[in-house]
Amino acid sequence: MPVSLNIPFLLSVAGTFLTSAVVAATYVWPALRSLPRHEALRLLAAFHAFRFLGMNFLVAGFVSPEVNPVFAGAVGWGDLTAAALALLAMAALSWRWPLAIPLVWLFNIWGTLDLLNAYFMGATKNADPGLFGAGIYIPALYVPMLLVSHVMVFMILMRTKMADVDLLEPSS
Repeated sequence: MPVSLNIPFLLSVAGTFLTSAVVAATYVWPALRSLPRHEALRLLAAFHAFRFLGMNFLVAGFVSPEVNPVFAGAVGWGDLTAAALALLAMAALSWRWPLAIPLVWLFNIWGTLDLLNAYFMGATKNADPGLFGAGIYIPALYVPMLLVSHVMVFMILMRTKMADVDLLEPSS
Protein backbone atom coordinates (compact mmCIF):
# COMPACT_ATOMS: atom_id res chain seq x y z
CA MET A 1 0.00 0.00 0.00
CA PRO A 2 1.59 3.31 -1.04
CA VAL A 3 2.09 5.90 1.65
CA SER A 4 0.19 9.13 1.01
CA LEU A 5 1.43 12.39 2.44
CA ASN A 6 -0.80 14.35 4.77
CA ILE A 7 0.35 17.86 3.85
CA PRO A 8 -1.50 19.75 6.65
CA PHE A 9 -0.01 17.40 9.26
CA LEU A 10 3.49 17.71 7.77
CA LEU A 11 3.19 21.50 7.70
CA SER A 12 2.09 21.44 11.34
CA VAL A 13 5.10 19.34 12.33
CA ALA A 14 7.47 21.50 10.25
CA GLY A 15 6.02 24.66 11.81
CA THR A 16 6.55 23.28 15.29
CA PHE A 17 10.14 22.32 14.43
CA LEU A 18 10.86 25.80 13.11
CA THR A 19 9.20 27.57 16.03
CA SER A 20 10.90 25.29 18.57
CA ALA A 21 14.29 25.95 17.01
CA VAL A 22 13.74 29.73 16.98
CA VAL A 23 12.50 29.80 20.60
CA ALA A 24 15.36 27.54 21.69
CA ALA A 25 18.00 29.66 19.94
CA THR A 26 16.53 32.96 21.14
CA TYR A 27 15.56 32.19 24.73
CA VAL A 28 16.48 28.72 25.94
CA TRP A 29 20.05 28.28 24.68
CA PRO A 30 21.35 31.62 26.04
CA ALA A 31 19.90 30.77 29.47
CA LEU A 32 21.29 27.22 29.41
CA ARG A 33 24.77 28.43 28.45
CA SER A 34 24.91 30.53 31.59
CA LEU A 35 24.15 27.53 33.83
CA PRO A 36 26.66 24.99 35.12
CA ARG A 37 26.75 21.95 32.86
CA HIS A 38 25.03 19.59 35.31
CA GLU A 39 22.21 22.09 35.89
CA ALA A 40 21.61 22.70 32.19
CA LEU A 41 21.54 18.96 31.47
CA ARG A 42 19.25 18.28 34.41
CA LEU A 43 16.81 20.94 33.23
CA LEU A 44 16.67 19.50 29.73
CA ALA A 45 16.30 15.95 31.06
CA ALA A 46 13.35 17.12 33.17
CA PHE A 47 11.49 18.04 29.99
CA HIS A 48 11.90 14.45 28.78
CA ALA A 49 10.71 12.93 32.04
CA PHE A 50 7.16 13.54 30.78
CA ARG A 51 7.60 11.21 27.83
CA PHE A 52 5.49 8.59 29.57
CA LEU A 53 2.67 10.38 27.70
CA GLY A 54 3.55 8.22 24.69
CA MET A 55 2.05 5.26 26.59
CA ASN A 56 -1.33 6.77 25.71
CA PHE A 57 -0.88 5.37 22.19
CA LEU A 58 -1.69 2.02 23.84
CA VAL A 59 -4.93 3.31 25.43
CA ALA A 60 -8.12 2.41 23.62
CA GLY A 61 -10.09 5.56 22.89
CA PHE A 62 -7.10 7.88 23.06
CA VAL A 63 -6.14 6.73 19.58
CA SER A 64 -8.23 4.83 17.06
CA PRO A 65 -8.29 1.03 17.42
CA GLU A 66 -7.09 1.04 13.79
CA VAL A 67 -3.67 2.38 14.80
CA ASN A 68 -1.08 -0.25 13.96
CA PRO A 69 -0.36 -2.05 17.26
CA VAL A 70 3.33 -2.49 16.36
CA PHE A 71 3.62 1.27 15.90
CA ALA A 72 1.64 2.01 19.08
CA GLY A 73 3.77 -0.40 21.11
CA ALA A 74 7.03 1.06 19.80
CA VAL A 75 5.85 4.60 20.61
CA GLY A 76 4.53 3.72 24.05
CA TRP A 77 7.32 1.53 25.34
CA GLY A 78 10.06 3.57 23.68
CA ASP A 79 8.78 6.75 25.31
CA LEU A 80 8.39 5.09 28.69
CA THR A 81 12.00 3.90 28.48
CA ALA A 82 13.13 7.41 27.51
CA ALA A 83 11.23 8.92 30.44
CA ALA A 84 12.79 6.43 32.87
CA LEU A 85 16.27 7.16 31.49
CA ALA A 86 15.62 10.91 31.77
CA LEU A 87 14.57 10.53 35.42
CA LEU A 88 17.63 8.40 36.13
CA ALA A 89 19.86 10.99 34.45
CA MET A 90 18.26 13.75 36.53
CA ALA A 91 18.94 11.81 39.73
CA ALA A 92 22.52 11.06 38.70
CA LEU A 93 23.14 14.72 37.85
CA SER A 94 21.54 15.91 41.10
CA TRP A 95 23.61 13.57 43.25
CA ARG A 96 26.76 13.99 41.15
CA TRP A 97 27.13 10.29 40.48
CA PRO A 98 30.28 9.45 38.51
CA LEU A 99 28.05 7.86 35.86
CA ALA A 100 25.91 10.98 35.43
CA ILE A 101 27.33 12.12 32.10
CA PRO A 102 27.36 8.60 30.57
CA LEU A 103 23.70 8.26 31.68
CA VAL A 104 22.88 11.55 29.97
CA TRP A 105 24.54 10.26 26.80
CA LEU A 106 22.50 7.04 27.04
CA PHE A 107 19.24 8.90 27.67
CA ASN A 108 19.91 11.35 24.87
CA ILE A 109 20.93 8.80 22.25
CA TRP A 110 18.05 6.47 23.15
CA GLY A 111 15.54 9.33 23.23
CA THR A 112 16.64 10.77 19.89
CA LEU A 113 16.64 7.43 18.10
CA ASP A 114 13.29 6.52 19.65
CA LEU A 115 11.65 9.72 18.34
CA LEU A 116 13.17 9.34 14.88
CA ASN A 117 12.05 5.70 14.82
CA ALA A 118 8.51 6.73 15.80
CA TYR A 119 8.36 9.22 12.92
CA PHE A 120 9.74 6.59 10.53
CA MET A 121 7.29 3.93 11.71
CA GLY A 122 4.44 6.44 11.61
CA ALA A 123 5.26 7.22 8.01
CA THR A 124 5.71 3.58 6.93
CA LYS A 125 3.37 1.55 9.14
CA ASN A 126 0.68 4.01 10.19
CA ALA A 127 0.51 6.73 7.55
CA ASP A 128 -2.80 8.26 8.67
CA PRO A 129 -2.26 10.73 11.54
CA GLY A 130 -6.05 11.13 11.65
CA LEU A 131 -6.09 7.83 13.55
CA PHE A 132 -4.14 9.42 16.41
CA GLY A 133 -7.21 11.18 17.81
CA ALA A 134 -6.21 13.18 20.87
CA GLY A 135 -2.70 11.84 20.41
CA ILE A 136 -2.15 14.01 17.34
CA TYR A 137 -0.52 16.64 19.55
CA ILE A 138 2.26 14.30 20.56
CA PRO A 139 3.91 13.99 17.10
CA ALA A 140 2.72 17.42 15.92
CA LEU A 141 3.74 19.49 18.96
CA TYR A 142 5.65 17.60 21.64
CA VAL A 143 8.02 15.50 19.50
CA PRO A 144 9.53 18.45 17.57
CA MET A 145 10.17 20.26 20.86
CA LEU A 146 11.76 17.10 22.29
CA LEU A 147 14.01 16.69 19.27
CA VAL A 148 15.18 20.31 19.50
CA SER A 149 15.96 19.79 23.18
CA HIS A 150 17.88 16.60 22.33
CA VAL A 151 20.04 18.69 20.00
CA MET A 152 20.71 21.12 22.86
CA VAL A 153 21.71 18.21 25.13
CA PHE A 154 24.17 17.00 22.48
CA MET A 155 25.55 20.55 22.16
CA ILE A 156 26.09 20.78 25.92
CA LEU A 157 27.66 17.33 26.11
CA MET A 158 30.11 18.23 23.35
CA ARG A 159 31.02 21.69 24.69
CA THR A 160 34.34 21.78 26.49
CA LYS A 161 33.99 25.37 27.72
CA MET A 162 30.98 24.36 29.79
CA ALA A 163 33.08 22.08 31.95
CA ASP A 164 31.94 21.12 35.41
CA VAL A 165 33.91 23.75 37.28
CA ASP A 166 30.77 24.20 39.35
CA LEU A 167 31.34 20.98 41.29
CA LEU A 168 32.90 22.79 44.22
CA GLU A 169 31.62 26.31 43.68
CA PRO A 170 28.02 27.34 44.26
CA SER A 171 26.32 28.75 41.18
CA SER A 172 25.60 32.46 41.21
